[in-house]
Amino acid sequence: MQTEARDQQFAGLEALLFIHGEPLAVKKIEKILGLPSGDGASLIQEFDARLKEAARGLTLLSDGEKVQLATKPQFHSIIEDFVKEELREDLTSASLETLAIIAYFGPISRSRIEYQRGVNSAFILRSLLLRGLIDRFPDPKSPQSFLYAPSLDLVKHMGLGKKEELPEFEKFQALFRATDPGSPSPVIPAE
Repeated sequence: MQTEARDQQFAGLEALLFIHGEPLAVKKIEKILGLPSGDGASLIQEFDARLKEAARGLTLLSDGEKVQLATKPQFHSIIEDFVKEELREDLTSASLETLAIIAYFGPISRSRIEYQRGVNSAFILRSLLLRGLIDRFPDPKSPQSFLYAPSLDLVKHMGLGKKEELPEFEKFQALFRATDPGSPSPVIPAE
């Protein structure tokens, strides 16, 4: 295969794994990148070899069926220091925005959170999980995905008995359903 075309496939794979942030099925990678069935494994092996050859901070984790982009173990202390410092600081406006989306609309998928925000939210979700403000659990409709919901600690810290006691909860639920791509008929509540 021509080097330029293969380089484009490597770049596409890297972009997919970066934006997804979680294990991604090899079959799905083949489909998205337009690869013939079975070619995903060789692309992943070659990309993994490239990551190992270069002075890079990233590596691939794979079980044969799924693959994930991860940081190399030797950078653990750098990342740990960074995360500890992040957790000591106040929540950013982006974190508060993400937390509000989860509090009002959870359980909610990462893709739906990112659709609402318009940006990748993987790091923010990890930070909120580490702080114990949200919970993550497998999506029963899509076993390769997760859903995010407010943790009981968050509800308790807000002085509520349950998330449905949030201000204007029903109004925001109705607005969310109205903008949900899977919703059959959008109905926006009257003021």
